[in-house]
Amino acid sequence: MSELLAFIDLGFHHIVNPEAADHILFLLALAAIYRPQDWRSALWVVTAFTVGHSITLALAVTNTLALPTAWIEFLIPVTIVATGIENLVVRNRSRTLRGGHYRPVLSGVFGLVHGAGFANYLHSLFMAQVAVPLFGFNVGIELGQILVLSVAAVLFVAIDRGIERLGRLERGGRALRWRVVGVSVCVIGIATRWAAERAPW
Repeated sequence: MSELLAFIDLGFHHIVNPEAADHILFLLALAAIYRPQDWRSALWVVTAFTVGHSITLALAVTNTLALPTAWIEFLIPVTIVATGIENLVVRNRSRTLRGGHYRPVLSGVFGLVHGAGFANYLHSLFMAQVAVPLFGFNVGIELGQILVLSVAAVLFVAIDRGIERLGRLERGGRALRWRVVGVSVCVIGIATRWAAERAPW
């Protein structure tokens, strides 16, 4: 049990640590378009991300899949940029492909990339037995993601209300769009710089 708790703690702190800013930024980009009443849609997207990163993490740490570290570190900010751009481009999700329900698929694919990043961090810590460390680390990651997304939800609601009061905008309408644009532009700018710094060529 102590080993399980140790790896849960490791996974949790890997997500909430400032050194994991790229994963936090990706979660913010994913969550930027949602309001509290959209929690079901947000849950599907986050679950797909979890499934994606769990698959790659398991394959990589068991040496089933070998992934080039330099390319993974480059592709992680690329996924952030792509998510931010999707936030900006798609204004009316009800008119998009399948009413915007493609987003969990997109999130799952990007989760595969982030899982490889987790694996690069964790690989050297595993011994012969990987089941308990892998399970514990994944649980810790999920707990960390829940904390990050909970804090983000509170901040997003506060931002929306602030925009509504300052601009006297209609509740839940234009204020949401301003918030989506603001968050997305910020994450695109930061992630673009990271991608340029990490370019493997």
